[in-house]
Amino acid sequence: MASLPAGWLQVELHLRVRSAADTARAAALLGPLQPGRMGNEIHFSVSRRSGVGPDAARRLLANLDDEGISGSLRSASSVGSAEALAAVEIPRRPLARLWDDTVAGLPPDWSDLLCRLELTSSDDLPRAALLAAPVNPSRPDGEVGFEFRVARRSGYGVSPQMARRCLERIDEAQIRGTVEVLRALSDTKHVSTQGPVWYVGGKVL
Repeated sequence: MASLPAGWLQVELHLRVRSAADTARAAALLGPLQPGRMGNEIHFSVSRRSGVGPDAARRLLANLDDEGISGSLRSASSVGSAEALAAVEIPRRPLARLWDDTVAGLPPDWSDLLCRLELTSSDDLPRAALLAAPVNPSRPDGEVGFEFRVARRSGYGVSPQMARRCLERIDEAQIRGTVEVLRALSDTKHVSTQGPVWYVGGKVL
């Protein structure tokens, strides 16, 4: 992002995945960015005005590093302030659809997830938190959104079906945002516990 012109509002990025076998997995991990694929190259956009912003995009790309997926990233085009004001905004996909795509890209034996819902506007936080109350949302400091846990079989966290229903309710309220998986565990065994815990930023989640 440092190479982009000052005042940029939207950029089109092309990610060339080094291994063709990793392309599908990379596209799934970048699901909230609504990527397009051509061979082993993935195209997506990042906007400061709506949808997935620079910070969320950086976290999604970091997931590729965590998975050992390597490649090269370049900017194909960028939109400045004057152009952006005249540009037609691209409709965003519903949160429930993004959730379906994200879950579809997970390993088949996944058992526990730590997820984040990031909203486009901070004005929507109280309403979204109310609609998503069953997932027990936790708001990180300084974030326009909240985190929640999902447990597939048992333990601490909401079921994936309930998580999807809460996202549907947010969609129905016409609240826009993105959803992503921050941490995922597979085939965990809950021995005399309610399941695993994550330590993030000095906090237990």
